[in-house]
Amino acid sequence: MPLPRRKDPPMFSYISLGTRDIARSIRFYDAALAPLGHWRIADYDPDGQSAAWGLDDPGPHLWLTEPFDGNPATVGNGTMVSFLAETRAAVDAFHAAALAHGGRDEGQPGLRPHYGPHFYAADVRDPDGNKLNAVCYRPEPGAQTAPP
Repeated sequence: MPLPRRKDPPMFSYISLGTRDIARSIRFYDAALAPLGHWRIADYDPDGQSAAWGLDDPGPHLWLTEPFDGNPATVGNGTMVSFLAETRAAVDAFHAAALAHGGRDEGQPGLRPHYGPHFYAADVRDPDGNKLNAVCYRPEPGAQTAPP
């Protein structure tokens, strides 16, 4: 018999992405995540080899680190981290901040009707090539809605 669906606590403790330059990643993620209300965890790694945004352990948080095996960080084909946005304006601000801090556009902010009538998202790649997305599922008064 399957267990009942959990609603709380969140599903993840953390999601880890590799970086080749932690200082560059900190600048990028500080700027890109601020419009979504996510802040870097102070003193998460006193040695400065990694950084995290969200809630301290047990999380959930996004953790950026140089790979432990010493090899260069690489991106996963088909891997994407999606951040929940409260408003469409926050999606727009995430996209603009990401591009202004070394990110690459992978999809302008807008409705994605194939995912739902109110699915408003923007896609970027961080300076290391990791694919990121911000999405708002809420309709906004007077805002465009995708046709059914």
